[in-house]
Amino acid sequence: MCIGIPMQVVALDSLALTARCQRWGESDVLADTADTPLETVDLSLVGLVEPGQWLLVFLGAARECLTPVRAEQVGMALQALQQLDSGDLSGLDHLFADLNREPQLPDHLQAALHTTTARTAEES
Repeated sequence: MCIGIPMQVVALDSLALTARCQRWGESDVLADTADTPLETVDLSLVGLVEPGQWLLVFLGAARECLTPVRAEQVGMALQALQQLDSGDLSGLDHLFADLNREPQLPDHLQAALHTTTARTAEES
């Protein structure tokens, strides 16, 4: 299974169609330091982007441009997975704040559910 990592563009190499990027949550300062090394990301699938742009990166290649809000949501979900993997079940709700609602079935499954519920009601 591949998991996309949100990364923010720090610098571009437009000739090579690559960017130097920093992972979500690494640091508030966009810079190549020993504490937060940058990663080279292939931009072939998304084209040229601007410094500061967020990308969803799989195996060293950007697959999608993200809004800052979406990058935050994906980053928080990844943080929750890391927390679960370490056995820490505390404080997960804030990591999925965008899901503070009941799950919704897609329209075609809602129709099937209503049909099944109606048949069950008629049979009883």
